[in-house]
Amino acid sequence: MISACVTLGLAVGVYAISFGVAAVSAGASTAQACVMSLLVFTGASQFSAVSVIAGGGSIGSALSGALLLSARNGVFGLANSRRLTGRLPTRLIAAQLTIDESTAMCAAQDDPVAQRAAFWITGGSVYVFWNIGTLIGALAGGAIDPKTFGLDAAIPAAFVAMIWPQLRTSRGRMAVLLGGGICLVSIPVLPIGLPILAASLAIMVGIRRDGVTS
Repeated sequence: MISACVTLGLAVGVYAISFGVAAVSAGASTAQACVMSLLVFTGASQFSAVSVIAGGGSIGSALSGALLLSARNGVFGLANSRRLTGRLPTRLIAAQLTIDESTAMCAAQDDPVAQRAAFWITGGSVYVFWNIGTLIGALAGGAIDPKTFGLDAAIPAAFVAMIWPQLRTSRGRMAVLLGGGICLVSIPVLPIGLPILAASLAIMVGIRRDGVTS
């Protein structure tokens, strides 16, 4: 279990290199890219914000999209609260490490002790390797042309990977098609970043009447 958690963290760290490159290419300094990874520490939100800024969008649009994507971590926190205990400082650190990977590895364990171990090892590994990867990418960003190595496709590829599992359900496919349609229609008339927010309305078709997503 430990090796699986650390290996997952290393894999995410390699992916973080593309974020560092993308952030610097979008106009951020190495320090800004690193601070964002240290404090925000949620890849989807970071890529979203950088993509909006790189496209000429406003700070407000970038933050709105990033906050929308990071809202799912609140749900993860509620789920993990039953498994993770401790004093306030411990819970604050756990909140920072509550991401997709740590939650998934925690939920995959049956024993409460193993659940807590999986959470902390995965969360800690991802945090360390994500920030190392960001630093490497940011330092190399000024010397690398993202288009040459295909890193300009990293952001859209990341989002495709995130929604791909949802295509297995009919509601998921409906949400994807509707969201894509809303985005395409609104791009010519809305400022950069807002079409993504408008497209998020499509998630409503993925929520059943009992309030459970499918």
